[in-house]
Amino acid sequence: MMGNFLQTLYNLIDTFYLGKLGKAAISAPVITFNVIFVIIAIGTGLSLAGTTLISQSKGKGDREKEDFYLGQLTVSLTAFALAIAIIGYFASAPILKLLKTPQDTFIMTRSYMQIIFLGSPFMFGMFLFTSAFQGIGDTITPLKVQGIAILLNIILDPLFIFGIGPFPKLGVTGAAIATVLSRSVGSLIGIFLLIRGRHGIKLRRKYLRPYGKAIKLMFEIGIPASIGNIFASIGFTVLQGIVNTFGSAVVAAFGVGNRIVSLFNMPGMGIGRAVTILVGQSLGAENIKRAKQSVKMGVLVIGTFLTIGMTLTFFYGNYFVKFFIPNDPEVLKLGEILFRIISPSVIFFGIFMVISGAFQGAGDTKPVMILSIVRLWGIRVPFAYILSKTLHMGATGIWLSMFLSNIIVSIWGLFWFRTGRWITYLDRERI
Repeated sequence: MMGNFLQTLYNLIDTFYLGKLGKAAISAPVITFNVIFVIIAIGTGLSLAGTTLISQSKGKGDREKEDFYLGQLTVSLTAFALAIAIIGYFASAPILKLLKTPQDTFIMTRSYMQIIFLGSPFMFGMFLFTSAFQGIGDTITPLKVQGIAILLNIILDPLFIFGIGPFPKLGVTGAAIATVLSRSVGSLIGIFLLIRGRHGIKLRRKYLRPYGKAIKLMFEIGIPASIGNIFASIGFTVLQGIVNTFGSAVVAAFGVGNRIVSLFNMPGMGIGRAVTILVGQSLGAENIKRAKQSVKMGVLVIGTFLTIGMTLTFFYGNYFVKFFIPNDPEVLKLGEILFRIISPSVIFFGIFMVISGAFQGAGDTKPVMILSIVRLWGIRVPFAYILSKTLHMGATGIWLSMFLSNIIVSIWGLFWFRTGRWITYLDRERI
């Protein structure tokens, strides 16, 4: 999850520097990110499948199968990335027309998007490297490599955008080039480490021939996760549209509240990813008891952390809001009400993230897909509209929809977990 956060940092860095050129320039990364996020969702879904299969092979102590699944993941991600690069390059203009991109930003946004699409194989190279290392339990090396790439992007962005020293002044195009170059360095470092094979997993030429059953299994695991991410993303966009109808004060309170909650959720995402790896390795070793213990420990840790954090936001939410918006009483009051309503539910959602990690580690990603879609489309979006508009509860109705969606889906996820139907041995006699 931290890796996903670092991927979004590329866009945020571009946005920061391009903001110096004016609102027309800043629209390029903003518009492009909404399109690229769908690609990221698919890539992370396939990467999750690789992590799951590699971790279960690691648990079995089958080094050959680890390398085999790495090879099959490489084939899958490479084919997909090349297709995305070619199709995305030629489809950029039609996509921007479909999105009603303003004429004064169209040309520069098209240039930015086309370059980002052409560089997508390097982004998928990072997905590959991160997935493989996380599968064997090494989460630190990918963060180090991504950190190097991010640092390089911070350095290159102003050089290419503003034309510092011997570098040409390329503006928006320069930001895209800097991003692709930075990703290429990170990707090449990661692939070099995989080819060298000194960290416990090796990219071998003999496993780079596509094997139908293995790739089919990866898609069975990865596609539901991708679909869940995509529909959740669209759901958040629709919810933002409902929020926007209540004016700038509600928008500000909603935005600040989401950012603060996201910060508290970051450890939950990390623990959920760790549980994915531990459950995968435990089920690979056919040690169900250890898999369940990993989940229980994850729930205990994140439950304790979020109970403390959400107690603070429940009682002192207005101070958190005041840090971002110090001089607006209306926003402070709305933010205080928001935290009073949603804080208890965030604890439940943290537990849900851990449970989701268990499902993903077992390769059973359909429950996560279903629960993610229901959370946004079955509960939050319709209830936000009904409570805020039909029942005239205003912003409070939106806050209540957030509370209900977190509570209901988390309890449902816990019941699903307790059935034990998620426990699977993915590779037994299948590949």
